[in-house]
Amino acid sequence: MLRRIKVVILSFFLMIIVIVVGNQIHLSLVEKNKNNNYEDVYSTNKESNLSILIEVDRKILYLIDMDTNEIIKKYVVATGKPGSPTPLGTFKIVEKAAWGGGFGSRWMGLNVPWGKYGIHGTNKPDSIGYNASAGCIRMRNQDIEELYSMVKHETIVTLVSGEYGPFSYGFRTIKPGDRGADVREVQKRLKQKGYYEGSIDGVYGNGMKSALINFLKDNNMSITDNIGPNIYEKLGIVLMD
Repeated sequence: MLRRIKVVILSFFLMIIVIVVGNQIHLSLVEKNKNNNYEDVYSTNKESNLSILIEVDRKILYLIDMDTNEIIKKYVVATGKPGSPTPLGTFKIVEKAAWGGGFGSRWMGLNVPWGKYGIHGTNKPDSIGYNASAGCIRMRNQDIEELYSMVKHETIVTLVSGEYGPFSYGFRTIKPGDRGADVREVQKRLKQKGYYEGSIDGVYGNGMKSALINFLKDNNMSITDNIGPNIYEKLGIVLMD
């Protein structure tokens, strides 16, 4: 288990380096409440260089000091149910607020392009450690309050689950209207091959459908708007053991 944590953290740092050097942070949703009344409820060290790593499958959130490469905090969390999985990828905190109710004492919104997700407290502390949410990361209220006081807007948050990146939940048949990290990866592959010209937003819309059909025609494949095993393989998306 220690070896796995070291590998995950190393991968996390490499991912952050690529993001910073390439300036390829994912598209942001409109930032809301950036200057809300709750940001200074707890004192925040504005000079700290912190990032968050969440192992969705293990239900662990790490707060990492990027200057020293050290884990400075570790929390048990709850993540999404199978039917409403937690988004995977690298995002940023773009919203901080105190919503109350089912969101507990604090909310930190992420710029996930295909939906509204965040890290927040809960009024159901018994759910911590389980697949229990609609995709958000739940924390105990005392934990989210502590984390909220330590991180600021634009903090990078990376969510991983197992070894297969955006396909860690497995290969599904992707259909028009679907959303997620796997949709975004297909968009990237179609764009790399010169077919897709839209936003890499993880939303299967008409532009992606047209790109897919043109790709299938050029490769003499059966025309469909569903993306299954044969198309994954043709796009070069293969899960390696």
